Amino acid sequence: MNTQQAEKKVFQLRVEIERHNHLYYIDAKPEIPDREYDRLYDELKELERQFPLLATPESPTMRVGGQPLEGFSQVKHSVPMMSLANTYSTTELDEFYQRLSKLSEGRTFSCCVEPKIDGLAVSLRYEKGLLVLGSTRGDGKTGDDITANIRTIKSIPLRLHGTADEIPAVLEVRGEVFMTKAGFIRLNEQRIATGDEAFANPRNAAAGSLKLLDPNTVAGRPLDAIFYGLGETQGLVITTHEGLVQTLRKLGLKTAPRIWHCNDIQTILSAISELQALKQTFTFEIDGAVVKVNERQLYDMFGSTAKSPRWAVAYKYEPERAETILEAITVQVGRTGVLTPVAELRPVFLAGSTISRATLHNISEIERKDIRIGDTVIIEKAGEVIPAVIGVKMELRSGREKIFKMPASCPVCAEAVSKAEDEAAWRCENLQCPAQIKRWIQYYAARGAMDIDGLGEAIVEQLVDKGLVKDPSDLYKLTLFDLVALERMGEKSAVNMLSAIAASKSRELWRAIFALGIRHIGTRSAQTLEDNFETIDDLMQATTEQLTGIRDIGTIVSASITAFFSHTQNRNLIERLKAHGLQFRRTARPASGTSMKGMTFVLTGTLASMTRDQAGEIIRSLGGSTSSSVSAKTSFVLAGEEAGSKLDKARKLGVKIISEPEFLVMAGRSVKP
Repeated sequence: MNTQQAEKKVFQLRVEIERHNHLYYIDAKPEIPDREYDRLYDELKELERQFPLLATPESPTMRVGGQPLEGFSQVKHSVPMMSLANTYSTTELDEFYQRLSKLSEGRTFSCCVEPKIDGLAVSLRYEKGLLVLGSTRGDGKTGDDITANIRTIKSIPLRLHGTADEIPAVLEVRGEVFMTKAGFIRLNEQRIATGDEAFANPRNAAAGSLKLLDPNTVAGRPLDAIFYGLGETQGLVITTHEGLVQTLRKLGLKTAPRIWHCNDIQTILSAISELQALKQTFTFEIDGAVVKVNERQLYDMFGSTAKSPRWAVAYKYEPERAETILEAITVQVGRTGVLTPVAELRPVFLAGSTISRATLHNISEIERKDIRIGDTVIIEKAGEVIPAVIGVKMELRSGREKIFKMPASCPVCAEAVSKAEDEAAWRCENLQCPAQIKRWIQYYAARGAMDIDGLGEAIVEQLVDKGLVKDPSDLYKLTLFDLVALERMGEKSAVNMLSAIAASKSRELWRAIFALGIRHIGTRSAQTLEDNFETIDDLMQATTEQLTGIRDIGTIVSASITAFFSHTQNRNLIERLKAHGLQFRRTARPASGTSMKGMTFVLTGTLASMTRDQAGEIIRSLGGSTSSSVSAKTSFVLAGEEAGSKLDKARKLGVKIISEPEFLVMAGRSVKP
């Protein structure tokens, strides 16, 4: 296939994939199975790999994230992002409506009622239909540039839908990024399984995700977005809020599933009541309703305060709460041995479901709230999803309540537990604890690690409980007889799992390092270690001083690595894995030259002809290396469009800054005219 044929095919694939993305994420009407979608995606990804100059920022393949960011640059909003004033009663809402009636000076107006999504406010900027910027609200005038993270959210179009005549020259659209209810629950289950602390609610999870510096991690988070407002626009005329919503939908942007048109305060109150009754049916969390004037030409006349528009208000629902008895506190054990206390409650119905358990996070939280076994406690669904104990009915105490203390031994294996001075968590010290083993095996087999398909929680539970698996090396001893004896495991599934286990022996070195479960080692740091050590033996022999000398590996991470390999059982595990055929060796990259040997590049901004990841592959294939931060040892900073603070640092340090065409010349690649 020549370049012209590839360019045509790439265009066709992008159009088709974006159409299926819209059907799946916006319309909820998928036309093809996931496997067929994956085939289209993989075909596009392979063509972009073969023809790097065809890769562009708006390609669907750009949603997987990129290199970790050094930090967020600041973005000044062309039109300030205001926040809504809150009301908490129908009386206050009536007063709001009466003020509108006076300000309207006899002009007829109507209102719209829509869900108030409990997420993080964002602003997206499209120029000629292409997404060029995503930012947070910040202080309303200046926010953080989170474009790299926004690009990973699949419901957000990288290119607006429509013809050239239909797409405005500039469109700044405002909305909320949120985490779906089901996705939030799955994420917390995964975090607990791997020994991480659960998020308190979906809003915190969404906000925390968007503030991560690694877009690859953000890409794995169940984020979504809904849009409802405008900032700067050029070439767009909108007269009503209802018209705005219809226009945004036509352009491919997701909007609220329902909006009520209201002509008076009575219909507004009725809509708010109906919305509250429907809130459990939404995939996202809402904490109230937004009431806004429908006729946009009246907005200037109504005006605004220093912080909020006068033509809109948020009506906040009271959180649903319930009282019940805290009958016991049990303790769960995660992958890293962290002990998490859990409230066992007398079952009570709350916000659409029966609640019998709630996380208590850690002993410090229990002590701060003075929660005791036998207490009558107040619970609410934090973010309407996870039950939380928010307080104790002290006046109902009888004196028979018991103060909870963390166990001196692990509730699963009965071995000793301990707490480091600089940590709030207690940990089980027994690395052979069955609870830790189960979480570890799940972590080892996960898609981002050794990618052993089919090895889910239910199978891992059985393998550990039957004594077949005590650490990851035992996976490679499993036989067909072992697997078919498990519940819900047929012969075909068993054969497939054995094939997946065998395939994991040839995974890249960084995946194997990550899968070992070393504390503080994520995918990016594992890849950095692979860049600096050819084999696992080289890494095991590295000193703390050697490790801290590696860019992007700090003192905490290096101490964690040396501590892990100082344990005899961990070194023995690696020897057992080697004996089963794992290579633990860096896979040789196909070299195309040595013209960049010894050079270190820092990449910043958006490149026109390729992604930063693709540029990084070119650098490594020519013997060079990349880094996420600028220092005096940096050879070049490759700066694309909208480059951030790294340019300032490069100038201060006297590091040479090169453009994309200059880089392509250095790499011996053709430069597009």
